[in-house]
Amino acid sequence: MTPRVKEILRNYDGNPPGVLMNLARLLMNGTLAGTGRLVILPVDQGFEHGPARSFASNPLGYDPRYHFQLGIDAGCNAYAAPLGFLEAGAAEFAGQIPLILKLNNNDSLHETKDPSSAITGSVGDALRLGCCAVGYTIYPGSAHSQEMYEDLREIAEEAKSYGLAVVVWSYPRGEGLSKEGETAIDIVAYAAQVAAQLGAHIIKVKVPSAHLEQAAAKKVYEVEKIPISTPADRIRHVVQSTFDGRRIVIFSGGAKGEDQKIFDEARAIRDGGGFGSIIGRNSFQRQKLQALEFLSTVMNIYLGERA
Repeated sequence: MTPRVKEILRNYDGNPPGVLMNLARLLMNGTLAGTGRLVILPVDQGFEHGPARSFASNPLGYDPRYHFQLGIDAGCNAYAAPLGFLEAGAAEFAGQIPLILKLNNNDSLHETKDPSSAITGSVGDALRLGCCAVGYTIYPGSAHSQEMYEDLREIAEEAKSYGLAVVVWSYPRGEGLSKEGETAIDIVAYAAQVAAQLGAHIIKVKVPSAHLEQAAAKKVYEVEKIPISTPADRIRHVVQSTFDGRRIVIFSGGAKGEDQKIFDEARAIRDGGGFGSIIGRNSFQRQKLQALEFLSTVMNIYLGERA
């Protein structure tokens, strides 16, 4: 256990010992073990976007076992996926990488501006599969957000009672938000705060833009001169919004994009005090050797080995 990991765990005083143990499992695994940084491989896109959109560019990804091995070989801190994918490989790869069971999912067959999601796994499933954490997505701003918050409260209470950590994907969506507003700095910071208030141990949000969506918030940002002009400034503000950095905040990689963009985002996350990245499509949609090289570069950035 490194001093940095001990420092992070002190921010979770009052949580059951099992939760602290499982947070330590995540923080002490893989290439970034002990640094306080995280790179997690999430593969829920088959459910969320469909198999061809997710795996046709690298057909090995149709096999759930491929993703276990990719996460292990890349030195990721953890692997997150829905029930079916984890069931298909948890026994074969037992003990080789910490697992996060994604407990709710939403398909893209019915498009709506106010998304919801179905609960597709249970805390019992996570325990049976040897997971260290459960994951849950909320959509702040959606007409269905209140029900999702209530479901999360119940799930988080049960998970913590068994010593499992709680990871919350907090993605603003809804009729009242513009597309640009979904990644606006005021909205992303708000979404991160909501997840923290709901008891998340680890919070996943998108990398914020400089756009300010809400008029009332914009006035405060301008009057108080909150720094948001650079990517690192915006990351720093999101971290500040999660109990002044007392909760682990990681940032999504999004759709597969240009390498340099992802690397620049990783530098901003590092320099802004973020805890790391959760990178799915930018990893598993590449051929394996390319994916390993890509993830190695991201991890080296977090290690400070690439300016």
